[in-house]
Amino acid sequence: MFSVLKSERLLAVAAGAAILGFWLEHTILDLGQVAALAGAACLVAAIILASIRVAHHAEVLAAKVGDPYGTMILTLSAVLVEVIVLAIMMSKEASPTLVRDTIYSAVMLDINGILGLAALLGGLKHGEQPYNDDSSRTYSVMILTAMSISMVVPEFVPQAKWHFYSAFTIVAMVTLYTVFLRMQAGAHSYFFSYAYPRGKRDTAEEEHLENEPVSTSIIILIAGVVVIGALAEVMSVLLTSGLKGSGAPPALMAIVVAAISASPEIMTAMRAALANRMQAVVNIALGASLSTVILTVPVMEAIALYTGQPFIMAMSPVQTVMVAITLIVAAINLNDGETNAIEGMTHFVLFATFLMLSSLGL
Repeated sequence: MFSVLKSERLLAVAAGAAILGFWLEHTILDLGQVAALAGAACLVAAIILASIRVAHHAEVLAAKVGDPYGTMILTLSAVLVEVIVLAIMMSKEASPTLVRDTIYSAVMLDINGILGLAALLGGLKHGEQPYNDDSSRTYSVMILTAMSISMVVPEFVPQAKWHFYSAFTIVAMVTLYTVFLRMQAGAHSYFFSYAYPRGKRDTAEEEHLENEPVSTSIIILIAGVVVIGALAEVMSVLLTSGLKGSGAPPALMAIVVAAISASPEIMTAMRAALANRMQAVVNIALGASLSTVILTVPVMEAIALYTGQPFIMAMSPVQTVMVAITLIVAAINLNDGETNAIEGMTHFVLFATFLMLSSLGL
């Protein structure tokens, strides 16, 4: 028991931060915007600490079941964190474009940030890194379809009929993901795996993960999600108050939410790339992008229908262009079953462009 508590000290720190946050929330708000922003930054750091432990125990479960189920668990745990944070923030005073901007930011971060940096670092260390190109093609076409249905077409839907299309979007996303999961876990599971030589895998780390008890991981994973929800409750209030009237870029809050959910994935993907396991990187980066779109959209659209208040889901022209460029570059780079540093650099430059455009308020 003591060893478990010792290993979960990061989660304990996050839980302590949640308690302090609830206790000091009104005091911090009374101190003004600077204090609110400082408090929000501390809570964001605490959420990341809790997310790291959630990701670790998701990795334990993933090691037990192997690919493609393993990366499904990893990406679903990250999306769960994102949905919880988003739902809590949308229940407060939040921008009607927050959901759209968060999904867009997550896709930019996953494909251009995580995949780009991983392919760059892995390519510099190992040269060309192999993976199963069936997975990249399948993910890419699914992402393109899901984003087009949920974030491009709504631009042309009359405002008076938004609820009809919203209901259709929910059904379409659920249907797409149900069929995708059935194929990923069944007939086409080999699309998402790659047979590496044993010498190219970090067997010591995998054996360590496999030796951790499943029941403990499930309990701590659930506890971590609860702690993240509590932290997000206070963080959303402080962040909204701190940013009000500050002149900060409108997309800043969305980038914060996307970064929170992606933070554990970044470390997992970097470790996989440096260990020459690019298949895991592709599954994490593209799988997280797909899961973010195809799972976040129906949950948030259901909330919109329940409250009667629609979100603005149609991407802006700049966002549409950036997504189109990203998916075209990904389709070209990920079409031959090998990544290299040049391909990684192209995606990472696109990620830098996304950050630049966001800082300009675009």
